[in-house]
Amino acid sequence: MTPITEVEGRRLTLTRLEKVVYPATGFTKGEVLHYCATAAAPLLAHLRDRPVSFLRYPDGPDGQVFFTKNVPPGTPDWVGTAEVPRSAGPARMVLVQDLPSLMWAANLVTEFHTPQWRADRPGEADRLVLDLDPGAPATVVECCRVALWLRERLAADGITAFAKTSGAKGLHLLAALVPVASEDAGAYAKELAVEAERALPGLVTHRMTKSLRPGKVFVDHSQNAARKTTATPYTLRARATPTVSTPVTWDEVAGCADPERFVFRAEDIAPRLERYGDLLAPLLDPDRAHVLP
Repeated sequence: MTPITEVEGRRLTLTRLEKVVYPATGFTKGEVLHYCATAAAPLLAHLRDRPVSFLRYPDGPDGQVFFTKNVPPGTPDWVGTAEVPRSAGPARMVLVQDLPSLMWAANLVTEFHTPQWRADRPGEADRLVLDLDPGAPATVVECCRVALWLRERLAADGITAFAKTSGAKGLHLLAALVPVASEDAGAYAKELAVEAERALPGLVTHRMTKSLRPGKVFVDHSQNAARKTTATPYTLRARATPTVSTPVTWDEVAGCADPERFVFRAEDIAPRLERYGDLLAPLLDPDRAHVLP
C-alpha cells in the first residue's frame, strides 16, 4: 500500500520509503525524507524564490542520474512554479517555497541546484559564488588554503565571504550582493580567479583545461553565469554516502588538515545546526548585501 501523509494541509504520496538509496551505508529513501524534514528551515530559506534544477538519482548514485530543469510531469498544482528566460525561449521551473513542496521534491530523490538570482529578477545576481574544485592529488585541504586567500582578497573590496563544502570534493565561497547583472558578477569572479592564480601559481588555476588541473585547485568562476546553477546549501548529494553541502566556519577552514574532516553526512547536520545555527543566514539579509567594486 502506498503511504499517504499530510504535510501542512497538503496530501502527499510517498513511495518506497524502505528502498536503499545509498548502498554503501544502507541509507534509505525514508531517511532522505527525514533528513530534508530535519534540515527544512535553512534548506527552504536558501531555496525560496529560486528556480530549482533537480539532479535526480532515484536508484542511488550508481543508477541513472539525470537533470530535470522543467516542471516534472505529475507535479501537484499547489507546488509553486515560475517562468524563466532561456536561450531557446521561456520555460517553467519549480519553486520550492514550503515544507509540502520540499517533501514532494525529496520523494523524487534529488539534489537541489539553484542559480545566483531569484525568479522575480532573472539574470540579476544577488549572490557571488566561487567553486573551488581540487584536481587530484589535491584535496579540500588545498581548497581551504585557496579559500583563505580569497576571503582576504574579497575583504579588501569590502565583501564578506562565507564557505560551505560542495558535498563532493571541493568548497564553495559565497557572498551576498546588491543585485547586479550576472555578467558583471561573472566578470568580477573571473578577475578574482586570475588574481588567485597569479598569487598562488603552484596551487591555483582559473582555467578548466584538464591538463592544467592535477595537483591544483580550479577556481571555477563560471557558475555566476545566469544559465548556471550551484548545489544549494544543505542539499544531499548523489555520492557514495549521503554527503551534504554543508556550511563551515572560517576557523574550520583555517584548521583543515584532513580531507575526511570536511566530509559531512546527513546525520551530522542537526548537531551542527544546533551548535551554529545557519552559518549562511547572513546571505539572506538584504542589509548585509555588498555592492560590487
